[in-house]
Amino acid sequence: MALVEISDVHKSFGALEVLKGVSLDIEKGEIVTIIGKSGSGKSTLLRCINALETINQGEIRFEGQPVSTTMPNLRTMRQKVGIVFQAFNLFAHMTIERNITLAPVLTGKVAKSEARPLALDVLERVGLADKIDAYPEQLSGGQQQRAAIARCLAMAPHLMLFDEVTSALDPELVGEVLRVMEEMARQGMTMVLVTHEMNFARNVATKLIFMHQGRVWEQGNPGELFDNPQTPELKSFIGAAA
Repeated sequence: MALVEISDVHKSFGALEVLKGVSLDIEKGEIVTIIGKSGSGKSTLLRCINALETINQGEIRFEGQPVSTTMPNLRTMRQKVGIVFQAFNLFAHMTIERNITLAPVLTGKVAKSEARPLALDVLERVGLADKIDAYPEQLSGGQQQRAAIARCLAMAPHLMLFDEVTSALDPELVGEVLRVMEEMARQGMTMVLVTHEMNFARNVATKLIFMHQGRVWEQGNPGELFDNPQTPELKSFIGAAA
C-alpha cells in the first residue's frame, strides 16, 4: 500500500476545471517533485492531499484512509502531513521557539517542559539553533523559510508537502533552503514538492511528475524524463526552464 494513493481526482473552481482526473501513488520515502506551467494544477493537487481543498470526484487515501475535508480525524491526519507554503506564515509577535512549539504543545504531542529542547532539536536540523529566541522580523527570508520547515518537523510528520517554497526568496537565499530539504531527503523524509528548481527535481527527486492542463502528462525517473521527454509539452517545458 502506497503512503498516498490518488485516484481519478477532479477539482473545479466554479466553471474552471483545474484537475481533470489525476492519478498517482506516493510511496514511503519517495521524494516527488511536481513540475509544470502555472495553472497546470500543481498547487491545487498539493492542497487536496492535505484536505485544504474539497475534491469533486475521485479519491485520495493517506495511509489507507480516505482523505476529505469532512473526515472525522482530519486534525490527526494534518498532524501527520506537514505543509510549507511560499509565504512563511510565521506569527510575527512570537519568538521562533514559540512559533515552533505552539502546535506540538496545543495538541498534546509534547509537554511544555519538553518544548524548548524540541525547538532546539528541529532548529539544529535546519541550521538555526542560534535563532531560537529571535522574532521572525529579525530573520532573513531564507531563515524564515527554514524556520517554517522546522515548525513542520516539530510535529514529526509522516509526509511533508512543499508549495513553491523558494519562489519568494532572493536567488542567494534559495540554496540554503534547498540544502535543508536535501538533508531531509537523505534522512528518509517522504516529500512532495511543487517547484521550479530544476536541478533539485533532476538530482534529488526519486520521482518526477509533469503536470499539463490539469493532468499528469508524464511521470517517472527524473533523469530519464529530463534526458528523454516522451511528449513535446515536457520537452518544451524543460527547454524553457534550462
